[in-house]
Amino acid sequence: MKRIIPSRTGIARISRRGMLKGLAAGTAGLLLNPLPRREMLAAPAGKSGRSTVSFVTGSDRREMVYEAMKPFEKEIREGIAGKKVVIKPNFVVNSVPLSATHADAVRGILDFLKPIYKQKIIIGESTLNKDGTGVAYKNYGYLDIPDKYNVELADFAEASFSRQWILDDKGHPQAVDISDPYLDPEVYMISVTRLKTHDTVVATLALKNIAMGAPFNNSEVGNVQKRKMHKGEPVGLNYNLFLLSKLVMPDFSILDGVEGMQGNGPVGGFAMDHGVVMAGNDCIAVDRVGLETMDIAYDDVGYLQWCSNAGMGQGKRDMIDIEGPDPKQYVKKYELHKNIDWQLTWKKA
Repeated sequence: MKRIIPSRTGIARISRRGMLKGLAAGTAGLLLNPLPRREMLAAPAGKSGRSTVSFVTGSDRREMVYEAMKPFEKEIREGIAGKKVVIKPNFVVNSVPLSATHADAVRGILDFLKPIYKQKIIIGESTLNKDGTGVAYKNYGYLDIPDKYNVELADFAEASFSRQWILDDKGHPQAVDISDPYLDPEVYMISVTRLKTHDTVVATLALKNIAMGAPFNNSEVGNVQKRKMHKGEPVGLNYNLFLLSKLVMPDFSILDGVEGMQGNGPVGGFAMDHGVVMAGNDCIAVDRVGLETMDIAYDDVGYLQWCSNAGMGQGKRDMIDIEGPDPKQYVKKYELHKNIDWQLTWKKA
């Protein structure tokens, strides 16, 4: 991908026409080539059906993310072998730092991967803003990362896409275009996001970061497939997240709760000083523990329950082992979105 160059207005921007000319071959293939979809992914639970989540406390986000990945070094080494590694942060918009994945969380991932992965790593996202994801990379402190690591910053609004199917507000099949990097079986996808409340499905966590990021999103040309996911909300969004999760399950998940967002998330909330990070290769289990630390009832989040019930991950708390201190000692009660009663009407649908 071309360097992100500040425009004459001083705002960083990814060139829409020339962006792909400077891509390395692997990155160009990732963004341009039609891809076979992933097989439906199941969580890598142990023989007993148990899953493990690492849990780290402190205040140094970068170091905490690194330490949270260490218990899974063997599994990560095996998983990334021969694959293209993609790190998916969560930005949503270009100018609200508290809504975005902190750059130090990504630096912690890159510190961990540097000695065990020598290929170029892609950091990829597409925001809702018409001025392009390059502005988010600038505003959120990502622009110097490629100078220090073998990394490309990618705007997935430039990716090719493939057609998949979700439901509309009448329960009828509805076509949705999915950015191909999320479907590529040769990609090892890492999800990294803050603990955040949400305005429709209660919480934004690791799985939603991927499943909601996957629909093609190019606001500049008016092609925002993400809007289709909300048809029939809140039950519709929960169910559509479940449907897409079968295709785009991340390979590894990290929840950054050093500073979470509570209240009217995923953009309009306020800070929760929490001091926790959790990680694992079963994103359902990671999200389950994330909810516990936010003092949010697992039964309130429909898409996670349905994914767990479908065998895509471990949602039963007594089947999740913790590597690190007991998360129950680090629970903080997040204030939920003001429309939470409406969100929970999915249970009656």
